[in-house]
Amino acid sequence: MSIGEAIQSADWKNEKHVPAIEAPDTVTANEPFVVTVSVGKEIPHPNTTAHHIAWIDLFFKPDGDKFLYQVGHVDFAGHGASVKGPDTGPVYAHPHATFSVTVANPGVLIAVEHCNIHGLWESSKEIKVK
Repeated sequence: MSIGEAIQSADWKNEKHVPAIEAPDTVTANEPFVVTVSVGKEIPHPNTTAHHIAWIDLFFKPDGDKFLYQVGHVDFAGHGASVKGPDTGPVYAHPHATFSVTVANPGVLIAVEHCNIHGLWESSKEIKVK
């Protein structure tokens, strides 16, 4: 089995595990733009000690290039754990990350997230450059 076979995808509007990528459809070459990736945008994902999103990775694959380039990685460590027990802690991190990105050429943004119960999920968004 390859890692690609273990990554699941679907429409983020119908599946709570799929990362939603919000970014402009067209950007200006070599100028920063904002990319926001969140999990549970339309259907909330649980955020408990026992069931949560652990991290989000964002990659960029330029058109015509063989390789992905990692833009960033965000860990979510606060899930309500404390010495008093599960879901009694003082902080919960929500699976929402914002990146400032610059690209020279068009390509595809790819977000991958990890649910501690349901594994890896991905989505992608094409980016055009003017």
